Amino acid sequence: MILVTGATGNIGSALLGELHARGVGPLRGLTRNAARAVFPEGVEAVEGDLAEPASLKSALDGVRSLFLVSRLGSDADILGHARQAGVKHVVLVSSITVQTHPRLGPAGENLAVEQLLRASGMAWTILRPTQFASNALMWAASIRGHETVRAPHADIALPTIHPADIASVARVALTEAGHQGHTYALTGPEPVTARQQVEAIAAALGREVPFAEISRREARTRMAAVFGVEAADAVLDVSGGDVNDELRMVRDTVSQVIGAPARPFQQWASENANAFR
Repeated sequence: MILVTGATGNIGSALLGELHARGVGPLRGLTRNAARAVFPEGVEAVEGDLAEPASLKSALDGVRSLFLVSRLGSDADILGHARQAGVKHVVLVSSITVQTHPRLGPAGENLAVEQLLRASGMAWTILRPTQFASNALMWAASIRGHETVRAPHADIALPTIHPADIASVARVALTEAGHQGHTYALTGPEPVTARQQVEAIAAALGREVPFAEISRREARTRMAAVFGVEAADAVLDVSGGDVNDELRMVRDTVSQVIGAPARPFQQWASENANAFR
């Protein structure tokens, strides 16, 4: 039995789809509302909330492999419940900032979860993806409203990753031998700037999308009102304000693990064009 947390999210939904398409089973998808979840036929929807680890006990019953998105609840408690339930292998989504920006608060939190998992007694595989292509959804309301997209660091290029590639690596790690005890840094196939991302979305829509670069100060003010100052500063640093060679590096990990090329941002934009219409 494989349990996928974040089963309705960008990675989890793609992972369930891949596992189901390959006949892997039995499968469970964790959701806060099983009645509203839309999973492939045969996938069991189970209710639970990572923010309330005690709610996971029934979902973990009989589970041997767990796909875990970190920092959505007490990871120490979640891993404790998993170990008690008899889970043998955990595939954890962490962040590349653990190695590129260890000084940042969120990176330290991700590292702490990794250390908890390594010390848990369960087998583990750790995924450290870079910036998600799906982060572009933050512009969706502006684009749907035919407004100007405003973003800082407009021409800083980073190897943005398609969430489906994270799912593909997770699928291999969950179902094939040789991946336990490995930590994988994951990136897209090429660097892409914020300006180029908007251009790709515009091409997918078949119309122009106006773009304007804003200062870090303006972006920080907007983001801090939603996420808080520390989180805003961390996001701005890793999205262009404090780049380094480690963060810019294009890695072939995805293709090495799954045996297929990593998906470019243009593909993500085409697949998700309806979100911007």
